[in-house]
Amino acid sequence: MSVTAEVKQTIIADNARDPNDTGSPEVQVAILTQRIRNLTEHFKDHHKDNHSRRGLLMMVNKRRTLLAYLKKKDVERYNALIQKLGLRK
Repeated sequence: MSVTAEVKQTIIADNARDPNDTGSPEVQVAILTQRIRNLTEHFKDHHKDNHSRRGLLMMVNKRRTLLAYLKKKDVERYNALIQKLGLRK
């Protein structure tokens, strides 16, 4: 269910604004998106796992908050991230 260290490093490398960037909103949203996708796959087999569902809802809300912050600060970065991650159809 969780993101492995190798996958996390590739996500950070793909979305970082500079080589030492690990905490920008883009990186945080990308990691949360991967975790949300993993949990969504988990729920296809374990539909009664309500404890993990609460964690999923918390992650979705955290991602929504970070995206709202990014949209308020810089719309171009927000639009690029949405396009790159395939969110907001």
